[in-house]
Amino acid sequence: MNSPVVKLSNLINKMKLENLTPEIDITDIEINYPDINRPALQLAGFFDHFSHERVQVIGNVEYAYTSTMCESAKVAMYEQIFSREIPCLVYARSLEPDDEVRKLAIKYNIPLLSTKKTTSDFMAEVIRWLKVQLAPSISIHGVLVDVFGEGVLIMGESGIGKSEAALELIKRGHRLVTDDVVEIRKVSDDTLVGTAPDITRHMIELRGIGILDVKTLFGVESVKNTQTIDMVINLEDWDRDKEYDRLGMDEQYTEFLGNKVVCHNIPIRPGRNLAIIVESAAVNYRQKKMGYNAAKELYNRVQRNLMKGRTDAAKEEK
Repeated sequence: MNSPVVKLSNLINKMKLENLTPEIDITDIEINYPDINRPALQLAGFFDHFSHERVQVIGNVEYAYTSTMCESAKVAMYEQIFSREIPCLVYARSLEPDDEVRKLAIKYNIPLLSTKKTTSDFMAEVIRWLKVQLAPSISIHGVLVDVFGEGVLIMGESGIGKSEAALELIKRGHRLVTDDVVEIRKVSDDTLVGTAPDITRHMIELRGIGILDVKTLFGVESVKNTQTIDMVINLEDWDRDKEYDRLGMDEQYTEFLGNKVVCHNIPIRPGRNLAIIVESAAVNYRQKKMGYNAAKELYNRVQRNLMKGRTDAAKEEK
């Protein structure tokens, strides 16, 4: 599992922040914690449990409070904050620090940034973005395709036909996310997001043909940069001696980064149309999410038929 970090420069570019201290070199400054801290208690002198590793944000409340402090007290509080090596200090609502605070920031090499957004809006956007960027991640071998809005991760041994199935799905109007290598991020306890490595994005490999640029061949509507992983299709060679699930009453799962994902093991034989199978699996998954389960419906029909047969038999005996 990787331990990702985010460059402060990427945060500045993503959130369109204004750098109030261009004198400071931000090249090597990294963020490795997705939450944000408003240092109101620290400005009041309470530094126990101070989350100094987080991005620090000054809003209207903190700014108004420091304006009531005498200059020496304000400088002393900011100096204590800066001395704890925070990654940066962001002023919301286009607020700006005074010259003394700016000088302290330069002294301790702490970038001062500014945003036009309100404090709450800015914090919500940054936390959401950082949680994705800093989520635990792994890379696996497979193909990720968006099928009817469901993220289908196709897995299986090399050469079994994953890329060919993905190409047929693309021709049928679905979208490729990544081929060969899938980077999976755990953005929450319920959500896994898959992306492609930058170097292979929108590319697909077909044995005997080589590398295809899907975006160029089929257009921008045929590709997608990210997609939640909703289900897994595991392709395997047909084994006559193996018992395969034919009803689907009990869900099978596979696990990535502690999150369980519905998994279907599909046996491969010549003549099976993998694209239609994957489409059907995706539609069936959508039906189950909407409350309809075809396997349970069949089971209920059989039970009703059995009960009706027993009732009719009892009537005939009478």
